[in-house]
Amino acid sequence: MSDGLTEKKTSYTGVLVLYIVLFAVLVAVDQIVKRVIVANVKPLGTVVVIKNFFSLYYCENTGSAFSLFADKPWGIYFLSGISLVLGTGIFVLMLLSSKQGMRLISLSFCLLSSGAIGNLVDRFMFRYVVDYLRFDFGSYTFPIFNFADICAVLGTFLLIFIIIFKSKYFEDFWNLIFKKKEKENAV
Repeated sequence: MSDGLTEKKTSYTGVLVLYIVLFAVLVAVDQIVKRVIVANVKPLGTVVVIKNFFSLYYCENTGSAFSLFADKPWGIYFLSGISLVLGTGIFVLMLLSSKQGMRLISLSFCLLSSGAIGNLVDRFMFRYVVDYLRFDFGSYTFPIFNFADICAVLGTFLLIFIIIFKSKYFEDFWNLIFKKKEKENAV
């Protein structure tokens, strides 16, 4: 019986291709938007979109979320290594879940990996991440972020939703991963 979240395993190729293309599109959109920001906003510093609330604000973030490790000279290497390992690992999980036709989990992993890789490209190219979305709430300014961060956060929230509200679905995926490992260890 189908729960509406998976398809027959014979049609996994279409799902796999879909998420690989989506991953590539999300990373490309992230990089294109960042280049537009660098070309058009960097010279100005800030472009106010909604006064006292939302602006495009060019920022070079040498750290991670909330500028963690920004003041450490080794921070960029540490963060790049973490992004590479997590981005690649999550991409592999996306491939595995896509192969099984598990669309929600595939989407979650696609968003997470594209966010990690999008920012990793910046770290390799510039030794910092280009952030540009700034929201002000009175005297409080929310940490400045970018499209890759949005992808990663949406992927995280979707994965949390799946774990909490579709736990059987997530459990099926989890068992799939570890059963493969058990079979490999038994050989």
